[in-house]
Amino acid sequence: MESWDLIIIGSGPAALRAAVAAADSGTTPVLIESSGIGAGNSNLDLAGMAASIDEISSSAHRDDTITAGGESTDKIAAARVCGEGVGVLAELERWGLVLRRRDGGLPHASQVSGHSMPRLTGCGDATGRNTTRILEEQAMKRGVLRRADLRAMSLVMDGNQVRGITAYDMSSGEVVGIQSKAVILATAGHQGIWSGSANGAGLGSSLAASAGISLSGLANNPIHPLTVRGTDLNISIDVLGSGGRVRKSTGEDVDSSEVGEDNCILDLRSMDSAAHVWFANTRSRIKDRTGLDISREVVPISSTIAVTTGGAPVDDHGRVTIEDGSKWATGLYAAGRSAHNGMHGEGLLAGNLLLDDLVGGRNAGAHAGAWVAEANFAGSKLVEDASSAAKARIEALQNGAGSSVGQVAATLSSIMDSCSNGSRDEASLKAAAASLADLKSTGIKVTDSSMVMNTELSAALEIQDMISLAEQIARS
Repeated sequence: MESWDLIIIGSGPAALRAAVAAADSGTTPVLIESSGIGAGNSNLDLAGMAASIDEISSSAHRDDTITAGGESTDKIAAARVCGEGVGVLAELERWGLVLRRRDGGLPHASQVSGHSMPRLTGCGDATGRNTTRILEEQAMKRGVLRRADLRAMSLVMDGNQVRGITAYDMSSGEVVGIQSKAVILATAGHQGIWSGSANGAGLGSSLAASAGISLSGLANNPIHPLTVRGTDLNISIDVLGSGGRVRKSTGEDVDSSEVGEDNCILDLRSMDSAAHVWFANTRSRIKDRTGLDISREVVPISSTIAVTTGGAPVDDHGRVTIEDGSKWATGLYAAGRSAHNGMHGEGLLAGNLLLDDLVGGRNAGAHAGAWVAEANFAGSKLVEDASSAAKARIEALQNGAGSSVGQVAATLSSIMDSCSNGSRDEASLKAAAASLADLKSTGIKVTDSSMVMNTELSAALEIQDMISLAEQIARS
């Protein structure tokens, strides 16, 4: 059985920043991911990063965050994370991130809806991708080991203490148990419940929930207003700070918060000339998917759930908390889209998500890296037993009856459309809960009996976890 001081599950900015921080604390962590290097880019470029570049303090940023999130916002968490913006940006720049700049040399800052000051900065439409690349380089420099094609299946718990994980190794076809002193959950969010698992299956949150952790913030599903209508193609909010305009079909300019399902268009024809190079990817992606040329044509848009902020409740060290925050699940941490620190509340301020990923990942990695130095390995028998249970779960998928992976995924998305923020009345939630129970009882049938590189099996495991998360959302 393998044993590692610290396992980090994920491949995006939060996971990578946690790995860097853990390594700097003297621990060599292992990153577990179901895909390879460079794959941690899902939904990273909905916006750049918010930082109080031109402000004396971050207090206005904090206030804007609280206004966007409403009464459910944790004001202390908002103040703490917003206060880190300039420092986080400076660190990324030292590591090689090439920022968009303005006359005078300072980073370019855009003002978009929700911000009282120009505060959104980054690399145009590639801030998330470029940040991921920079962090991957930093992780490599520190000798962080990465295990690709390894899909985590469960946390192994000894009461309220983590002892390791089980995982499906796609490359070998085996189910393995890995012993660990600590685990950091830092995967993509669960927005794929509405649009397909490729957009985010919420693995970190589902692992925590299956381990008995009560998730937080599941009722809050922020709406992204710039999704190309009829597709899952999301456009960065940053375009609105560079001359892009949202309009009704009548031609009237409106705020991005007014975008509905079918009444608005995005006009990028008057985008600032200096911004064109920073949004070249937006131009090519829209052209490839729709055939539209943004220099001459407008783009029909709708609002969608493109990101989620609910997850395992955490303290300011990234420790997963239990019993209403009075204790922590020993050795279990979460960061980024797998965590919920209360900062975002019911709404999401543009640019805060990536900032929170980086701050949360750093804090979790630093604390876990120091904690494991004093902890001991234990629970090897528990890991072995959990591996047997994981194997039985796979056998049930391959030998049981049920609908195909595609059919179940499509049904799940259809059911969850009734659980979006716009229709969370009691009747629709009860109906969704009943439909999800029926879907779960129907089961999933995996037709490919092989174990090596069985993507159908991996997708079935994702769908099972997403259904469990969906049930919690319907009850939240």
